Amino acid sequence: MYAFTYQRPATLADAVKLVASGARPLAGGQTLLASMKLRLSAPEQLADLSGVAELSGIRKSGNTLTIGAMSRHREVAGNADVKAAFPALAWLADHIGDRQVRAMGTIGGSVANNDPAACYPSAVLASGATIITTQREIAADDFFQGLFATALNEGELITAISFPIPKRAAYEKLRQKASNFPLVGVFVAQFDEGVRVAVTGAGNGVFRHAGLEQALSQHFTPESAASVKIHADDLNSDLHASVAYRANLIGVLTQRAVAKALG
Repeated sequence: MYAFTYQRPATLADAVKLVASGARPLAGGQTLLASMKLRLSAPEQLADLSGVAELSGIRKSGNTLTIGAMSRHREVAGNADVKAAFPALAWLADHIGDRQVRAMGTIGGSVANNDPAACYPSAVLASGATIITTQREIAADDFFQGLFATALNEGELITAISFPIPKRAAYEKLRQKASNFPLVGVFVAQFDEGVRVAVTGAGNGVFRHAGLEQALSQHFTPESAASVKIHADDLNSDLHASVAYRANLIGVLTQRAVAKALG
């Protein structure tokens, strides 16, 4: 690890100033600190956001859940409002990584990092959530832009994520046992307007599947999901799984998610 300076701002305004001056924001550190230890990343200054109270907290208002960017995975998993109103999101948070990761990792850090196999981006995209930042509000459909790429500007910080609460939802994944990241994860959310399906771990970033959405909007059943042919074009192939295997997993996990959502 290279030398760096460390600061822990107490207010959002101070954090914004530090980041604007070139400091790298530190949320849960589950990716950043590991890359620094390997000398793959060498920020000269860190701004630890854990002391910024404005970035914490979970609240329900009407049919919306707003989760502060610095909310830890275990906090989302154990929050009474999330468990009652959006149990699929609580389940997802409770099954990220291991206990240590869930104790330190944050929803804002995960979404800002946009790892192509991260769990949270699938929930954000499938829910049609809104990412609230220090500069604006960004729709999930506009936020995720590919491998570790997002719509965030330089110096822009996520402050919260606002989730519309679906009628039904579920998340299913097949975990890669060495890393605890999903080989493939599928989040299904049903709204009055239709169904949204987001896939993680299978491609160059999280993405929606139009064929599954169309079929499930007509008939929300596992059989409807099974009728959709999943094409392997543009899917990942690596030592863990071929494109054909990942394509099959998308179909299977979608069927399981729908069955879970139906109870």
